[in-house]
Amino acid sequence: MEYHIVTVWRIEAPIEMVYDAIFQSLNWPKWWCNVESVETIAEGSPNGIGNIRRYIWRGFLPYRLSFDICATRIEPLTAIEGIASGDVEGIGCWSFNQNKNMTIVTYTWHVKTTSFWMNILEIFAYPIIIWNHNFVMRRGGEALAQKLNVQITHHNIISH
Repeated sequence: MEYHIVTVWRIEAPIEMVYDAIFQSLNWPKWWCNVESVETIAEGSPNGIGNIRRYIWRGFLPYRLSFDICATRIEPLTAIEGIASGDVEGIGCWSFNQNKNMTIVTYTWHVKTTSFWMNILEIFAYPIIIWNHNFVMRRGGEALAQKLNVQITHHNIISH
């Protein structure tokens, strides 16, 4: 089953602070409760391209997702993109824009599931999986705002 989900966070913080918190994904488990672990599998180039990290996530539902992300594009203060493999396969991209004192973070997740149970139950599981993803991302935006001691004024989650 394919998923194309776009999450938008509007955070009242400088883009440098927001970008750094997202870029330093090894620290996510310290502040984003749905991220159980992040570990480096392979070091990439000094700018981070080719870096592979394994992420283990747990949402509201009683299952975990494990996947590796290989960084394919890193443009400081602009974008971080990678290719996922594991329980999901596809592309994830964080993009960053600043509007006065507001940083707009857009996360685009275009993946397909590889898990047998998710694929076999796709008719029933699709809306539940979308809901769970949205739950995780909403909590992530709120946790990031709390970590930075700022407000998240709006988050919008769009799925296709």
